[in-house]
Amino acid sequence: MRLPGRPRQRPFGASAAAWLRFLLGYAVLGVALAAVILWLQPQLGAPPAAQDSPARRVPAGDPAALTASYAEPVERAAPAVVNIFTAKRVTERRLPPGLDAPLFRRFFGEAPTRQRTETSLGSGVIVDERGYILTNHHVIEGADRIRVLLADGRKTDAEVVGRDPATDLAVLRIRLDGLPVITFSPADEAVRVGDVVLAIGNPFGVGQTVTQGIISATGRDRLGLSTYENFLQTDAAINPGNSGGALVDSAGRLVGVNTAMFSGSGGSQGIGFAIPAGIARSVMGDLIEHGRVVRGWLGVRAQRLTPAVAEALGTERTSGVVLTGLLSGGPADQAGLRPGDVITRLGETAISDVQDLLRAAGQGAPGSELRVRGYRDGEAFARAVTLGERPDPQRLRR
Repeated sequence: MRLPGRPRQRPFGASAAAWLRFLLGYAVLGVALAAVILWLQPQLGAPPAAQDSPARRVPAGDPAALTASYAEPVERAAPAVVNIFTAKRVTERRLPPGLDAPLFRRFFGEAPTRQRTETSLGSGVIVDERGYILTNHHVIEGADRIRVLLADGRKTDAEVVGRDPATDLAVLRIRLDGLPVITFSPADEAVRVGDVVLAIGNPFGVGQTVTQGIISATGRDRLGLSTYENFLQTDAAINPGNSGGALVDSAGRLVGVNTAMFSGSGGSQGIGFAIPAGIARSVMGDLIEHGRVVRGWLGVRAQRLTPAVAEALGTERTSGVVLTGLLSGGPADQAGLRPGDVITRLGETAISDVQDLLRAAGQGAPGSELRVRGYRDGEAFARAVTLGERPDPQRLRR
C-alpha cells in the first residue's frame, strides 16, 4: 500500500545496470567513429617521426631515401684522369752476381751485355683542352716512350713539355680532339684539415680506381721527397700507380696531384701525400711557357738553427736558419752576407727552417729586391739582396 505524495523508488541493481548500458553504448559508438576516421586518414595513426632522424621511413624512390654518394663528383673528374705507361731500354752485363768485380774484368775482359726493356706505370690529369697533362716527374723519369690511356679507351703517345724535379712535377702533351678537362679548385678556397677528398688513379695497374678520405694535414715538408715540399696529407688510399693522379674535393675539383705514400709494407698505410693544386698550376704555367720553372735564388747553403748549433755559435736564439756556405759571386755573396749569419726573415716571410727560406726566395721573381733580416755575432742586421734565377739542378751537378 503506497502512501499518497511520496515518490516511487527503484531498486539499486536496476539503476546500475541502466548506467552501465549507457556507458557501453557511447564507448562502442566512439570506437566505431575512430575506425572510420583511421580508414579514411591512415597516416593519423602513425607515431610522430623526428624530423632529423636518419632512420625515418620514406616512400620508395624518394631522393631522401638515397644514401650519401660521391658518384657525381667522380663522374665530373674521372674522365680527365689518365693512365700512363712508360718504357726504357736498360743495358746490363751478363755475369753472375759477384763476378763483375774489376779483378775478374782484368783477366777475362769486359762481359757481354744485353738490353732489356723496363716498364712502369702511373697516372696523370688532363688540365687543358690542348692536351696538356700534369703528372709526377718520377713517373716519366728516364722514359724512352710514354704511352697514355684515356678513361674512354683511347690510347696515344705523349711528348714531354717540361719537367721540374724540384717539385716532382712534369707536363706532357697528347694530340687528340674532344679531351675531357678537370676543373681546378679556386685559388681563394683554402684546403682545410677535415675536408673530404677523393683520390683517382691507376693503382697496381688494375685500372682507374677511386678511394675516399679526408685531408689529414697541410704544409707537410722535410720528408725528403723533393727540394720544394709543401704537401697535403690524406688518408685516402694511395698505392703504387696512383702517382700523378688527381686528388679532388667533394665537388670534383682538383686540389692536389697524388705523389707519394708512407708505407712499411708496400701497401697503403693511410698516409699519402699530394702536391697542392696551386703549386702544380704555377709550375705547369712556367713549364708550358718557358720549358722550365723560373724561380728566385739566393745562392746559399743553410741549416736550421737548432739549440746545439745556437750553442756553438754562442747565441741563445733558436729561431731562423744559419748560413753554412755561399756561392762566390752569387746574390747573397754580392749582398754582403757571410757564413754564420742567422736569417730570421726574407722579405715579408718569417724564416724558421730551410724550406721557408727556399720557398720565400723561389716565389720571388729573378731581379727583384728583398730585404734580409737576421743576426750576426749576436747583433741584428739587415741587407738588401737582389734575387738571381735558380740554375737548372742538372747543370749544377755537371
